[in-house]
Parts: sequence; structure tokens; C-alpha cells
Amino acid sequence: MTTPTTNTPTVNAAEDLETSGPKWIGSALQPVLAIIAALFLGGVLIAATDDRVIRSASYFFSRPTDLLSAAWNAASSAYQAMFYGAVFNPNADTFTRQIYPLTETLTVATPLILAGLGVAIAFRAGLFNIGAQGQILIGAAMAAYVGFTWSLPLPIHLLLVILAGAIGGGIWGGIVGLLKARTGAHEVILTIMLNYIAANLVAYLLTRPDFLREGSTNPVSPPVADSAQFPLLLGAPFRLHWGFVLAVAATVFMWWMLNRSTIGFEIRAVGSNPRAARTAGINVTKGFVVVMVMAGALAGLAGVAQISGTEGSLSAGVAASFGFDAITVALLGRSTPLGTFLAGLLYGGFRAGAVTMQTMTGTNVDIVLVVQSLIVLFIALPPLFSAARRKKSGSKPAKKNISTDKPAQKATAVKEAQA
Repeated sequence: MTTPTTNTPTVNAAEDLETSGPKWIGSALQPVLAIIAALFLGGVLIAATDDRVIRSASYFFSRPTDLLSAAWNAASSAYQAMFYGAVFNPNADTFTRQIYPLTETLTVATPLILAGLGVAIAFRAGLFNIGAQGQILIGAAMAAYVGFTWSLPLPIHLLLVILAGAIGGGIWGGIVGLLKARTGAHEVILTIMLNYIAANLVAYLLTRPDFLREGSTNPVSPPVADSAQFPLLLGAPFRLHWGFVLAVAATVFMWWMLNRSTIGFEIRAVGSNPRAARTAGINVTKGFVVVMVMAGALAGLAGVAQISGTEGSLSAGVAASFGFDAITVALLGRSTPLGTFLAGLLYGGFRAGAVTMQTMTGTNVDIVLVVQSLIVLFIALPPLFSAARRKKSGSKPAKKNISTDKPAQKATAVKEAQA
């Protein structure tokens, strides 16, 4: 009997973040450095478009300190205004107004966290789910329909709305998983197509009498009943609702499921090495379906947060760009539950503080989009450089030597999946 030769299994970045010591530090430090670099370049762009900086640049050689001072003031005042609009405003006259920006950040971050978790769990299984936008829309449509057509007591009605949103998003994500498992179609193409289908389907529904608000010609549904809305977490005038608690609970559940349950082990095994997982007896095709259903359900909950939390009714723009922003949130969070949660808070702060930044300093809100894009770029750069170096040196990843001896082969595959 030939003893199988085993190589150290390749573990993805999300696994490194959770399981290793020095590697954990490196994986956690990379997003931080990416954020710092993006904010720096964003500050340079803010300074370059500021009128005072442009004027001082005309006499730079006579008084260079004027240019540097103007550039610093432009960038620092813009980021200070963003902080005032996203975290804490010390200039407000009451404590309520001072902490109001933080509650807005948490409110905006709620759908980002839920949709980001949906994208992250797909990443952990080796799937690129860019269909969160469509899954949010379908989940929101089903949640809204249950919310404005049924009349039930508060706990039961709200629970049914949450369930309807999760089912709607789960079905939309499950379609992708089923088609990939049965036909081998690529999930990127499938999710792009289903995003467009979901957007047009919701637009069509909003023209039907069952979904159109009575007496209105605008494409908007009737408001959901009070019993179908999340109660306010801190009361008026804050908009923060119990949907944020749902996002926290989903994060904790995702951590437990991925790290402490059998299905989480299978998901991580499929994402790390599908061939080894299949050899170990894991049904990879079934795993694709299960993962996409879960991913869609989480994104559907983001739609519930919009319907029962902030919007109160269904419209064509109810999903905003949360589904696409969720991709960057999951990437920044290294596809881990805690990382995705923190990245969702960061992006929620960007969204909440952008308006204040423009109001106080006149800086265009598009600067925030540039900073977000730069963060993703810096996250993606190290893998690109590594791939370029491997291509230049002509080296290839080592192939695993799998023995033809079935018991030994299975034992080796199980060890690889558990790594």
C-alpha cells in the first residue's frame, strides 16, 4: 500500500483570519492599512479640488506654507464634518442631537450588515454572490405584501414579515444555487441576470392594483401596518429600530454556524477545497444550493430592514445600492461575520456622514464613493501582486497527490478539510 503524499492545504483568507496567530494579525492589519491609505488619497483629492488650495498653488514658490496649510485645512475640515455627521457632534446643543449621528450610522448600517453577511457566506463556500441587490428587492416585496395586506397583532405580524422577507430572498438565491448545481452555470452570470429580473419584477408589481397605493399615481405600495414595523430601539426622535438587533443576532448566528456547526464545517470545506470535500463524502452540489439559500435569506432580511424599519413601504428604489455595497463590505470584512459587521458599520458611517460633510464644507458626497472604491482596490492589490509574481517566475501551485487507496485517500481529504 502506497502512503499518500500530503501537502499543506491552501486555506483562504477568511480561514487565516480566524485560525492563525501571526497570520490573523496580518489579515486584520491589511484592511486597516487599506482604510488609512484610502482616506489619505481621499484627502489629497479633497484638497486638490478646494478653491483656497487652488488659489494658494498659484504662488506656491513664494509662500509654500500657504498651500500646505490650505490643503490640510480642506481635508481635515471635511473629515471632521464627516465625523460630526456619523459619530458624534459636540457642537449640538443637546445630548440627543450630539449622539443622533451615531444612531443614524447604525440605522444605515443595518441593511449593509445583513446583505454583507449574505455575500460573505457565499464567499466562504467559494461562490461569488453579486445578486444581493435582487435578493433584497424580492425579500422587500414579499415582506411589504405581508405587511400591508394582513392584519395581525404586533409580535406575530412582524415575525411573519421577517419570515416572508427571508423566504423571498432565499428563493431568489436558491435559484442561483440550484442552476449552478444542476447545470454548472456560473453564479456571477446568474446573479447579474436575476438582479435585472428582480428590479423589473418589482417595477411591474408596483403597477398592479394589489401593490399600488390607493389614490396615488406614483409607483409606491401602501404603507405597512404599524404591527409590521420594527419598534424604535431608543424612541423618538431617533430612527434606530430593532432591525439593528436582528443584524447583531444574524452576525452571532453566522459566527456560530460557520465555526461550531456541521453545516458550517461543510461550507468551509467546500470553499477551501471542493475536491477534497467531495472525496470526504460532502455533497458539494447540495452545499451550493444550501449556501445560496442562506445568502439570499440574509439579503432578504436586509429588505425587511428597509420595509419595516426605515422606508415603511415598497418602492423601486427601496434597495438603493445596498446590494452592491454589500460586496465591498464582505470583501473588507474578509468574509468573516465580525469583520463584515465592522465593515458594515464603517460604510454606514460613510453614508451617514457624507451629507453633513457636503453641508458643512461643500465637499461633494462623491468623494465618499471614491474612498470606498479605493478601499476595495487596496484590499485587492496584494493578491494581484502575488499572482503577477507567480506568473513572472513561472511557478505554479503544488498539486495534491491523492492516493488511489480509498481509505487513505478519504482520511487525507478529511484532514485537509479540517485544517
